[in-house]
Amino acid sequence: MIQFSDVSLMRGSKVLLQDANATVYPGHKAGLIGANGCGKSSLFALIKGELHTEQGDFNIPKNWQIVSVAQETPAVDRSALDYVIDGDKQYRKLQAQLISAEETHNGEQIAHLHGLLEHVGAYDIDSRAATILAGLGFANDVMKNPVSDFSGGWRMRLNLAQALLCHSDLLLLDEPTNHLDLDAVIWLEKWLQRYTGTLMLISHDKSFLDSTVNEIISVEQQQLISYTGNYDAYEKQRAERLRLQSLQYAKQQDQIAHLESFINRFGAKASKAKQAQSRVKQLAKMETLLPVMAASEFSFEFFTPPKLPNPLIKMEQVKVGYGETIILEKLHLNLVPGSRIGLLGKNGAGKSTLIKLLAGEKTPIEGIYETSAGLRIGYFAQHQLEFLRGDDSALAHMQRLDNKATEQSLRDYLGGFGFRGDSALSKVAPMSGGEKARLVLALTVYQKPNLLLLDEPTNHLDLDMRHALNMALQGFEGAMVLVSHDRFLLASVCDDFYLVDSKQVQAFDGDLDDYKDWILKGDKGADKNLNTTNEKSSAKPDRKNTKRLEAEFRQATKPMRKAIEQYEKSMADAHKKLQLLEEQLSDTEIYSAENKPQLKKVLAEQAQLKSNLEETEMQWLDTQEQLEIKLQEFELQNGTL
Repeated sequence: MIQFSDVSLMRGSKVLLQDANATVYPGHKAGLIGANGCGKSSLFALIKGELHTEQGDFNIPKNWQIVSVAQETPAVDRSALDYVIDGDKQYRKLQAQLISAEETHNGEQIAHLHGLLEHVGAYDIDSRAATILAGLGFANDVMKNPVSDFSGGWRMRLNLAQALLCHSDLLLLDEPTNHLDLDAVIWLEKWLQRYTGTLMLISHDKSFLDSTVNEIISVEQQQLISYTGNYDAYEKQRAERLRLQSLQYAKQQDQIAHLESFINRFGAKASKAKQAQSRVKQLAKMETLLPVMAASEFSFEFFTPPKLPNPLIKMEQVKVGYGETIILEKLHLNLVPGSRIGLLGKNGAGKSTLIKLLAGEKTPIEGIYETSAGLRIGYFAQHQLEFLRGDDSALAHMQRLDNKATEQSLRDYLGGFGFRGDSALSKVAPMSGGEKARLVLALTVYQKPNLLLLDEPTNHLDLDMRHALNMALQGFEGAMVLVSHDRFLLASVCDDFYLVDSKQVQAFDGDLDDYKDWILKGDKGADKNLNTTNEKSSAKPDRKNTKRLEAEFRQATKPMRKAIEQYEKSMADAHKKLQLLEEQLSDTEIYSAENKPQLKKVLAEQAQLKSNLEETEMQWLDTQEQLEIKLQEFELQNGTL
């Protein structure tokens, strides 16, 4: 088993782990989660022997074969298939020894090596490698292409294929889905479910974690906290743990206050000196509990677009491609405010091509393509990270976008994306992929788009930032087209799914579970799930219409929900102000004669705040009740929300 005992780990001067403990048993599949920069990848480096603990013990069975994904891929002329097989060093070594034995006609050695090769699976290694490559999106005709022909993202898939092909007792995967599309993610999920070794997986994809792991190790406040079950189970257990921790923290603060009060009152009295010293020792020995962590540092929302023309984009019989190669044809699609479309389809089917067409990076070869005068496009794609200016700061990028805004207003805005203090002034070049992605998102949101095009927006984003993006997209009023392998995001923010397949883009009559079934069954035609008049579609509920009704309900009740949010904010502010006033009233000096005017002022302010709070609470309750009534009416009319 893998065991971390009182481990302290540092990177440079930064403390990542302090007296951390965790155990991973053989055959377990553990998801390692935590904010970017908390030390997850460093923990992997420790396991691989690339780092050493500052203190504490780390143990792993000496005979275990540890396999991880290489981070660099040389631009070699080896074919993709041969490159993947090269990853099995033991096989290549035995293969070379066999060639040498055959050259010397050493029959005994040849027989021995054939036995060893059979043991390592040499006689089906080509087919296994080809199967893995196919699962990761490589077509049969490109497997013989040289590695140098592939882009960086595809080379990372080759490295992943190498790791999956090799025999391993422990498989370390660090964000393996970042360079994959949804189809490849679904395939990898199934592969990992069948994997019999020990797995440690770093991922920020909730659905992927739910399907692949049976244990979560969370890096929290420089500790390793273990939770049983998948990610869904982790969320429930952590909520309960934080609730108990909050109660324990409050109880301890009361105890500390009581001890300190006794010490302050009686520490100088001879008759109480012994008891006071006892309290001092008791206080010193008390293990300090940390307060429950605050909410996510990321919080932002989309601005209301200046205009919402209808339709935003109209296309009929559009054909698009590269040169003479047609990627998509017969496109018929109208994008209107409120459209929330998720694009599904196999790798290379044309999802990104459609996004580029909508973004204006591609022009139609033929057909009608019309855009409204007030169209404002917000486009996020991974390649845009490369266009950030490395010597500029996040603030400088914002100032270039809006030179009339004050520095403070821009810094306040950037704070919602995690750029606070000096981080807003730091150069972009050394930033992590996640930080750069957050900056591109900040620039995109600031431009107040009414059409949002998102091509794999969650790559490199941690769970907190993904949650913030999810929440922001819920309130976006324009049209949105999303390509993502993050099923949680797709399911949360999309009302309709369109399947890109066989040069066509058609409505997909089903949800993501249906799409997963379609992928795993290898149904090429997609006829069963397209929005056509067949038996299945007539037997199933009209999901598209249901989602349209849900969108209309959200829009109709938006003023109510906004009012509820405002009331909740007002109540929270009032409680904070009341707490400050109560602290003033707890000070005995305020009751002295010279402070009588101040006492009157505080008491009057307290009375006014309590009155205002009571009125706000009543308004909040009334609005909540109205929303509940609206919800019940909707459910009665439409079956379910």
